[in-house]
Amino acid sequence: MGSSGRRIARLTLDNLDDLPSTCRACAFWELDPVRRERAAAAGETACEKESWVSRVLLEWGSCGRLLYVDDEPAGYAMYAPASFVPGADAFPTSPVSEDAVLLSTLVVRPEYAGGGLGRVLVQAVVKDVLSRGGIRAIEVFGDRLATADGDPTGCVVPADFWLRVGFKTHRSHVRYPRLRMDMRSVLTWREEVEQALEKLLHVVRPRPVTPVAPAAERGRSGRREGWPRS
Repeated sequence: MGSSGRRIARLTLDNLDDLPSTCRACAFWELDPVRRERAAAAGETACEKESWVSRVLLEWGSCGRLLYVDDEPAGYAMYAPASFVPGADAFPTSPVSEDAVLLSTLVVRPEYAGGGLGRVLVQAVVKDVLSRGGIRAIEVFGDRLATADGDPTGCVVPADFWLRVGFKTHRSHVRYPRLRMDMRSVLTWREEVEQALEKLLHVVRPRPVTPVAPAAERGRSGRREGWPRS
């Protein structure tokens, strides 16, 4: 998909390690607070993450999208029915609507910030959800105190981002509103979604960033540290 060097791939066990290392070892959404604390104490959150992806792939199907630029992971999104995402139950605006899929996570590398990649990932998720049929909406939790420059919770996308890409507040809250995108409205611009996705994949350009360490010391995994949650 897209021009040479820019592509979107389904998340699988084979490319799970292309998530930033902090996200790869995080089970904020995948486990309830009690199990998450136990897994963290035992150093098993990465294993739990892999088990979760494996189960969702087997029982529901594709649950994520990875976006690559010149074969480097530039961002990713993860989504699934709320029954697979016990971490969402802790939010004051839960539960997610029964007719909706939860888009829990969306992350973009700092050097690609401002290049439209967040919108590209949302459109990729929308395209997949539309192709499945029978799903009436996508819902998300947003953080009103987080900004595009950083998320204090580390796992919740800024509410303002969701509003900018087409979500509407479904249940308001001073900190964690739940937002919704109705698939019936999206159906009217399905072709535009695909055309916009192709166009944005062609124009993405990385921005230079100041390295935190010499390249020889960082290695491949080091380049993925510190991705903003937006």
